Amino acid sequence: MAATGWEQSNIYYTPVLPGEQQEDSKANYERSFVRFLEEFVIDGNFVYRTQLRDNLLVKKYCLEVEVKHLISFNEDLAHLLSSEPAEMLPLFESAITTVAKRLLFPRDQEAVEIPTCQLILRSDANVLSIRDLNAAHISRLVRVPGIIIGASTLSCRATKLHLVCRSCGNSKSIFVTGGFSGIQIPRVCDSPVLEGERKDCPMDPYIIDHSRSTFIDQQVLKLQEAPDMVPVGELPRHVLLNADRYLTNLISPGTRCVITGIFSIFQNKAVKANGAVAIRNPYIRVLGIQRNDDDGTKSIPLFSEEEEEQFLEISRTPNLYQIIANSIAPAIYGNEDIKRAIACLLFSGSKKILPDGMRLRGDINVLLLGDPGTAKSQFLKFVERAAPIAVYTSGKGSSAAGLTASVQRDAATREFYLEGGAMVLADGGVVCVDEFDKMRDEDRVAIHEAMEQQTISIAKAGITTILNSRTSVLAAANPIFGRYDEMKSPGENIDFQTTILSRFDMIFIVRDEHDETRDKNIAKHVISLHTNLQDAPETLAIGEIPLDIFRRYINYCRHRCAPVLTAEAAEKLSSQFVSIRKRVHQVESESNERSTIPITVRQLEAIIRITEALAKMTLSSVATEEHANEAIRLFLTSTLAAATSNSPEVTEEVKKIEASLRKRLPIGFQASYRMLVREYVNGHGYSQRALEMALQILAGKETIQMRNGGQTVYRAGV
Repeated sequence: MAATGWEQSNIYYTPVLPGEQQEDSKANYERSFVRFLEEFVIDGNFVYRTQLRDNLLVKKYCLEVEVKHLISFNEDLAHLLSSEPAEMLPLFESAITTVAKRLLFPRDQEAVEIPTCQLILRSDANVLSIRDLNAAHISRLVRVPGIIIGASTLSCRATKLHLVCRSCGNSKSIFVTGGFSGIQIPRVCDSPVLEGERKDCPMDPYIIDHSRSTFIDQQVLKLQEAPDMVPVGELPRHVLLNADRYLTNLISPGTRCVITGIFSIFQNKAVKANGAVAIRNPYIRVLGIQRNDDDGTKSIPLFSEEEEEQFLEISRTPNLYQIIANSIAPAIYGNEDIKRAIACLLFSGSKKILPDGMRLRGDINVLLLGDPGTAKSQFLKFVERAAPIAVYTSGKGSSAAGLTASVQRDAATREFYLEGGAMVLADGGVVCVDEFDKMRDEDRVAIHEAMEQQTISIAKAGITTILNSRTSVLAAANPIFGRYDEMKSPGENIDFQTTILSRFDMIFIVRDEHDETRDKNIAKHVISLHTNLQDAPETLAIGEIPLDIFRRYINYCRHRCAPVLTAEAAEKLSSQFVSIRKRVHQVESESNERSTIPITVRQLEAIIRITEALAKMTLSSVATEEHANEAIRLFLTSTLAAATSNSPEVTEEVKKIEASLRKRLPIGFQASYRMLVREYVNGHGYSQRALEMALQILAGKETIQMRNGGQTVYRAGV
């Protein structure tokens, strides 16, 4: 029996139906992107075709794409772009370039070359904190908020290298992809060898022909967590950003922004040299930059129509000035004038640029100087939450470089670059400096220029530049002796130089006065805060305007309103300034010493700024005489009251008692302190405070000596 065919040692095959050939998936995705760009329509408008045509007309080879538009057009494609952005990005950019060629050269697309168009993404996805970025997010699309603290100069990165063999002249091109990842140049020449010839090209024969290579701009940025996002007790984290082409030179240090990009890794040379071959450093390849709406200095914030209507309604509220004052730190009892001053600081005056280029600041600086336990730090903490941009710092923990700017050296390139300090990061906002008196003098001097000229000049390590620091300063400090000593002059209580004090628009001396009625009210208020009593709702700390609306209203007023003084208000301010100077001169001549807190032209500008801030609160375009009167009242109750803490009546009393004591006690005689109190206070009706001040002044001049623990007054000299 013959063996069947299957048992013989031959190979048999059966023809089957030809299979459907799989299309190249990458080409498929690219066609889908092209279709999206050409077919996406909103209200009959081809959004991306129009945008791309407008960009190409000005030779701008880029396109900004909203991710939500891609999701609505093709959800699977958007998911692929989010999960595998490194693979999808070149396809998308190739699709943009294809559409650009069709728009520019509809008849002959293949014959022309244009640069690869850049994709700029704009996303509304949830943000991810820098400290939450981990290995699971590598090679994925992320959206990270933060503040730019450093920016390198522009460098050129090759996208196509043209290599030439120095031995045989063979040339080839290599395409470079990625951000920080390097490129490996072939070590052996791969030119074809003709028969009968010997190839003797050495190792590493290729050199780069820069004139025929293609380069793009690249910039390295440093993104740090915003101060309000850092947990207590933690150091702020930062991550490197790699921006290229049209995303370079867009943002400067101090800008708050949200970065959309690919979370990637690169091999650090320093780490590799230490033997850690498998360790990679993370960075973000930037695909989109969105400035924060609340960032006042770099871009005008966006407000919806509903918000604008709501803000205009708030501005028309009667008695708005009092409502805003009540909304400032509602948990703190009393201190009405301080709350009004802080309201003026938050709204600020009008910034002016004169025809000769000179700038006059509109920001208001306030100093709270006083006893411990008077809620100074609580005011600072509230302002940090209420101001659109705010940085809180403590005096002892702040150095001059930390407040202004520091020069750092890049570990990789060994180049110097600037990192902004607290006053640069708070550009367009408020810097709250607690424990202002605990700062070293050389650190305090560093902010002189920042407070008046609103710039920070740097001349270090070959870097000479000027940074903006358009900030208001709210500082809190204690007097020299811890508590404010009523018997000493302001100069003896305040341990600040005249140069720094003249830069504050308002200086409040906050005293912890002993008053039974006031103490009862404070105690009741504090206990109601702690116990949250339901039966006394009027004592609860409830602000008139909710904090989030209040913050947006402040931002709206700062950007949409710049009041101008009326003629009547200007006349009122100038005449009042002259009278204030006259009054200070009179006090100085009576006390026979210069005032520690000077009243100069800066103080006139301060009153003008306060007047403009009061007008800005109600979105008024002009500052009237009524605003000027309130500004003058605020100035008189703050700075002038601090400069002339002793009233003219008390000063007059002291002078009379001083003259009387010189007649009453001949040289070498003595009298008991109790007898003098009986004679002058009970007999002549002088105040005991005036008597004590007169004795103190005479003791300071060594006219008298206080003996027996202050019980006996001895006349020692003239």
